[in-house]
Amino acid sequence: MGLNICMIGAGSWGTALANLLAGKGCCVRVWDLDAGLLAALAKDRENKKYLPGVMLQGSVEIVGTAAGAAAGADFLVTAVPAQHVRSALETVLPALDQNRESGKGTMLVNVAKGIEQGSLSTISEVAGQVAPQHPYSILSGPSHAEEVGRGMPTTVACASGRKEVCEAVQDLFMTDRFRVYASHDVKGVELGGSLKNIIALGAGILDGMGHGDNTKAALMTRGLTEMARLGVALGAKRETFFGLSGIGDLIVTCTSMHSRNRRCGIMIGEGVPPQEAVARVGMVVEGVTTAQAAHDLARKTGVEMPITESVCAVVRGDVKPEAALASLMTREKKHESEDLRV
Repeated sequence: MGLNICMIGAGSWGTALANLLAGKGCCVRVWDLDAGLLAALAKDRENKKYLPGVMLQGSVEIVGTAAGAAAGADFLVTAVPAQHVRSALETVLPALDQNRESGKGTMLVNVAKGIEQGSLSTISEVAGQVAPQHPYSILSGPSHAEEVGRGMPTTVACASGRKEVCEAVQDLFMTDRFRVYASHDVKGVELGGSLKNIIALGAGILDGMGHGDNTKAALMTRGLTEMARLGVALGAKRETFFGLSGIGDLIVTCTSMHSRNRRCGIMIGEGVPPQEAVARVGMVVEGVTTAQAAHDLARKTGVEMPITESVCAVVRGDVKPEAALASLMTREKKHESEDLRV
């Protein structure tokens, strides 16, 4: 394709997508705040820390500065934890503005999943605040880096407020092993990818406690209802949560051992203190940081999210998993269809 791609973030997902794009003939420049990680990548041509066993394509270049990675980029992909997207965009903004002034616009593609703590902003809102002149899109769906990096068939959704941007991202990423569907519901796609991490954390907790398929199915089903309820309150379309970025991502994250949220939850359910469980995972567990933000958003909008509140309370250490589960199971009786009319 010959396009220039700036990949901000050299974790497992950034590495997998860099390889995917390089395999399509793109020139991919990767930058990360962790200089040690970049040095190891440049030396080994393998992300031994986050995606072992996957060798970097030859056209993937490791770059020492954000400005150097973003200069002249056709697309900038933000593959950093959600809480760092704002600072990452602020770091590369001068280079993006220079690209725009020189007549070479850069499209933003966010692949982070989460809600910014404090501001309670979604990532599209963060991008709109930091880089409003640059077209934005989000790529989300059931897509473990461990499988994408090894070429396993994967399907995701891309959403943008502009049709031509969405189609450009489809053209950029689509291969015979990576299929991208278009959506215009930015809010729904990003909230689906963010909120499912909380439910997956809860699913892992149930697994760690020794509960069975019935319990997990109930959690996933009612969790999806909560996700849609908050999404609609924030302007998303309900049907989006029944697509790839909603139920699709929810299924894979609640059931796979590739899911760091589920793995973290399993340890918590087994009795490991939450912060120690996060440390043992060794990577960012987005459900932990997103739980409080989603809890605060629910309170702010007046949306009932009992599962999210329970997971948040367990993660904070306010209640034990057994007490949280008992509280959920003994809530006042309800009619299921009342909750479906979000």
